[in-house]
Amino acid sequence: MQHEAHAAHAHHEMAAASTWAMAIRATLHCLTGCAIGEVLGMVIGTALGWSTVPTLILAIALAFFFGYALTLRGVLKAGVDLRAALKVALAADTLSIAVMELVDNGVIVLWPGAMDAELADPLFWWVLAIALTVAFVLTAPVNKWMIGRGKGHAVVHQYHH
Repeated sequence: MQHEAHAAHAHHEMAAASTWAMAIRATLHCLTGCAIGEVLGMVIGTALGWSTVPTLILAIALAFFFGYALTLRGVLKAGVDLRAALKVALAADTLSIAVMELVDNGVIVLWPGAMDAELADPLFWWVLAIALTVAFVLTAPVNKWMIGRGKGHAVVHQYHH
């Protein structure tokens, strides 16, 4: 019974710690991994002469990879073993990255001419910047909601102390 009371108290403290500042930090973290992966995927796909769909798939896969990798780096640095760190990263980042990828790729796909823009075309970079900004704005409330429930980056946060 005492353990249950402690768990409830810990969850209450975690929920109380859910601030917009925490959500913004978590979303910036997500944005960083997504941006690295997306740009690298677009560069690789374009350099290899791939069509839109394979390039987009590569960019999304790399966005998830780099998003998870950034979280893994911090959790592993805290002394957590790789298996446990992978579980933390998957639990902390999956929804955030998925929302960010859905939104930013949705903006890119729906923007007239964006999917045909080459890396040297300013339209490519402008639309990518706008897409990531929109994704950030729409993902921050998701992260705040998750942190308030002791999920998402609230899980990662415990390894930073």
